Amino acid sequence: MTKLIIQIPCLNEADHLPDTLAALPKAIDGVDTIEILVIDDGSSDGTSEVAHKHGVHHVVRHRRNRGLAAAFQSGVDYSLRNGADIIVNTDADGQYEGADIARLVAPVVSGDADIVIGDRGVRDNAHFGPFKRMLQRLGSTVVRTLSQTDITDAVSGFRAISREAAQRIFITTDFSYTTDMLIQAGRKRMRITSTPVRTHPAARPSRLFSSIPKFIQQTGMTVARAYTTYNPLKVFGGAGMVLIFVGILPILRFLWFFLQGNGDGHVQSLVIGGAVLLLGAITCLLGILADLISANRKLAEASLEKLRKLEARLDERDAKAAEASAKVESIGMATPRVVQRR
Repeated sequence: MTKLIIQIPCLNEADHLPDTLAALPKAIDGVDTIEILVIDDGSSDGTSEVAHKHGVHHVVRHRRNRGLAAAFQSGVDYSLRNGADIIVNTDADGQYEGADIARLVAPVVSGDADIVIGDRGVRDNAHFGPFKRMLQRLGSTVVRTLSQTDITDAVSGFRAISREAAQRIFITTDFSYTTDMLIQAGRKRMRITSTPVRTHPAARPSRLFSSIPKFIQQTGMTVARAYTTYNPLKVFGGAGMVLIFVGILPILRFLWFFLQGNGDGHVQSLVIGGAVLLLGAITCLLGILADLISANRKLAEASLEKLRKLEARLDERDAKAAEASAKVESIGMATPRVVQRR
């Protein structure tokens, strides 16, 4: 049986959540069970109560606001523990068309993809302004290059993830999971694709960032950090080689004047070049050290992946044991007791 859990990270979404829940599909081809999970990220407006009232199967509540990335990871961890074969992440504000979840899960159900990203058609989306379109396209181009994937809407939060892929994803950023997850998945050579999805006008301003410059700063830092995590030698080694090249130039300048018998007045070029050259060599050494740390990270992630799979097997075993025990108790209650008379 294929189980789908639709997770919805929420922060004070009591007003919008009912409409979002109503738009979610009740049945999807290739999926036997659909359950809904709401992650209440420290809401103060009764979001959890609204979720329970409208029949949500699972609610995870953070005692205080921890951010979208933490809410996403909490949802993924909970879904894995509860036997999800496919996890779909969507927003609570109704931005995405709930019926398009069927489009998202289809490539995962058929085994053609590990991760499917909902492509909002940024280039022609009428709900985005010109500046936002340009910004989204630029960001997607950068992420697509760094992750070595062919995704045109990298920051779309509307996505489907297979169980195997979710067990290998570990979000480490505090800002947003979207770009971090794509760079991880691309570097781990997962099968990633996208599918067109419909969107609705924004019901409210984004709570993820307070301004466009802030969004650019946070996203840039997230992308740089994620890329450096998986390519430390390339990043530090490249920076070190640039510094070494820059350091050689003033040294060559000094040698030029020295060979002409005028080296006394250009000693400062030798000093500056030597300092920059030394800085470049240190940066290259840092790259080697960071690469060794990255190798240890891969081993740690492999251990965490095995731990997740082990927890899943234990949870499945406990669930089967509880089901078997319930059946035995039911049979015991239904079987009449025979009393022998002497």
